[in-house]
Amino acid sequence: MFRCEEQTLSQSDLFSGNAARFQEEGVQMSLGLRRGTVAVEPHKDEWEIFARQTIAQLKEILQDVMVNAQHIGSTAVRGICAKPIIDIVVCVADFDQILALNDVLAENGFIFRGQDHPGQYLYVCGDGDFRTHHIHVVIYDSEAWKNYVDMRDYLNCHPEEARAYSELKQSLAKRYPEDRQTYTAMKSEMIREILTKARHWREDLTNRKIAGSVP
Repeated sequence: MFRCEEQTLSQSDLFSGNAARFQEEGVQMSLGLRRGTVAVEPHKDEWEIFARQTIAQLKEILQDVMVNAQHIGSTAVRGICAKPIIDIVVCVADFDQILALNDVLAENGFIFRGQDHPGQYLYVCGDGDFRTHHIHVVIYDSEAWKNYVDMRDYLNCHPEEARAYSELKQSLAKRYPEDRQTYTAMKSEMIREILTKARHWREDLTNRKIAGSVP
């Protein structure tokens, strides 16, 4: 079932302490990829559990520095394939506040990787070249924050477009299993198109809510 409202994630779960493995009622699955490689898998409900656990751990460390956090990326879109890496966007009011906590974050497995895009900082989880989580830090209500959340919500509400995006990812993953840079570049045009549609969709949804036509 595709949900058309922005997701609100529970922070009641506790971080397991081992991001690469999850065990619940006898079920165990792996998470993560070697850096620079590409492999996509069918959607797994456990990805949402991993995300909730990670957000709970970040909240415990960051406290009020973290204004909001959301599970984003393809692992947050029902019914489509994704790389088994959990993407979280954390929004803050001031980058300096979170940068001051880099040592504490590192002690808890969140390794600072610098500014990967203008106006964004990246933290990763995993051992060596193995990556299980990407934590994207942005300023609250910035364009980057809106893009991350809008794309997730738009795809969850438009299954046909989500399916087309999933099919492209599968095709590219087969062609570029050892070249994530090219894989990412080849998705960029479709992502730009989705973001444009998502922006208009969000604006329309907001206007309808203001007008009272959407509960």
